[in-house]
Amino acid sequence: MVVTKDEYEKCHSAHPIFFSNNGVTVFTLDRPGLFYFISGVSGHCERGQKMIIKVLEPASPPQSADQNEQKNDAAVAMAAITSATLMSCIMSFVGHGYSDLDPNPVSDMLMIR
Repeated sequence: MVVTKDEYEKCHSAHPIFFSNNGVTVFTLDRPGLFYFISGVSGHCERGQKMIIKVLEPASPPQSADQNEQKNDAAVAMAAITSATLMSCIMSFVGHGYSDLDPNPVSDMLMIR
């Protein structure tokens, strides 16, 4: 679940900003800033299954279309590396401690773009 900072700190949200429990979730990080995620499974957040993702501002000012096309390949490569690193972190988050927390773990995946 995506929640507010206060809900993140309390490990509880009655009205999350974003919720999905279908097993495969896509969430778009659409702005710079902090995104707070907690597990919606009872007891999991209290046991550490929560994370904060910080989206940074673009490193340079917007450029012309010609300059953007030239840098597109490099940006795609960097996005792939960043996505792979992020997915590794997320899989650690999702998979961390499930055997201790839930005798019947559910295979979930959160994809962030």
